[in-house]
This record gives sequence, structure tokens and C-alpha cells, in this order.
Amino acid sequence: MGAKINGEGGESDSLSMETGPDHHESGNAAGSQQSLDTIEISGSIKWFDAGKGFGFIVPDNGMADVLLHVTCLRRDGYQTAYEGARIVVEALNRPGGLQAFRIVSMDESTARHPSQMPAPRTHVVVEASSGMVRLEVKWFNRIRGFGFLSAGEGSPDIFVHMETLRRFGITELRPGQFVLVRYGNGPKGLMVAEIRPDGWGEAPSSH
Repeated sequence: MGAKINGEGGESDSLSMETGPDHHESGNAAGSQQSLDTIEISGSIKWFDAGKGFGFIVPDNGMADVLLHVTCLRRDGYQTAYEGARIVVEALNRPGGLQAFRIVSMDESTARHPSQMPAPRTHVVVEASSGMVRLEVKWFNRIRGFGFLSAGEGSPDIFVHMETLRRFGITELRPGQFVLVRYGNGPKGLMVAEIRPDGWGEAPSSH
């Protein structure tokens, strides 16, 4: 089964970026070579870190892990991939190992949702001391991996870490967006302990 790489520029550009310096051929010859190197693999998500932009698939057939890049996910309409999700991909056998080129299907019914996983140890986890309140996103930077929420003018900003978002299945925040949170005291001030999308359950406004 060959991957469709001729046609719209988005896929061609993505292929060029992902194959990088190992991709020496050009034109139709290159397309034919990449198609020959493409194999269909079924497996499950070993782990995926949206912040780092990649993760790995464990194939069912015992082959080496398959690299899954965020550009491949998003080109095929997915925002992230949860640990344990079943996935079928077309992969390129590159010198550095197997790399997913196209997602054929993904079944998240077997996935471990981030909120079910143990809290990561890469940042401080605080115990909630507040009730659930509705706060506005003041600023958030995915590259830096953190941001701040506002409870209104005159109130201290509340720090939110990217790892906390991942625990509760949220991939990003936008300034001006409202979210529901519980927060507590961290080493350097107030920090989010739990975060949910606006409209989840019922929560009083902080204003």
C-alpha cells in the first residue's frame, strides 16, 4: 500500500520535512521509492508528548517502535494521541528507523486518558485548596509549557503548567478563553491543581 505523496502541497511539504537529509531523490522517482518503502503497521500508542512534538507506537508484530510526529497527526486530523490507543499507520522505513507517514485509523476506546495516569514528577503538583471556579486565560505559551489565569482585576494571577493540562486532556489554552479550575498554594504562589473545559459540570463565577 503506497502513500499518496503527489497532489496537494501540504502532504508533499510534510514528507520533505519529515524525510529530511536522507531524502536524496526527486520527482516521480522519489515518490515511487517512498511508496515502495511504505508499510502498513498496526499497534498501540506507547507514549506521545504534544509539547515535544512526537511519540512512539509499539507494533503488534514485534518490530521496533515507530516514531509518530505531531505533523503526521495533525495533517490527518488528530490533535494528540493517548497512551494505549489502537492505531494503524503507513510507515516509512528510514535509516534511523520506522516513522509514521500517514494515519489510517485510530481507536481511542482503549486509551488511558491523561487524568487516569499518575501525576508526572516533572513539576510541582499542588493540593487544591479552592472550590471549582471559572477563570480567564491571561497568557499561555506552549513552547515554554506554562501560563497564567486571571480571577479578575486586583486578584493574583494563577500559574498553570502544561503537564497539568495534559493530565486532564487539554492540549492548549488561548488568551481570553474561560476554564474551570481548582487551585492551591505552590512554592511561588497560586497554582492550578485541576483544570476542566468551560461548561464542565457547574461552577460559580469568580467575578
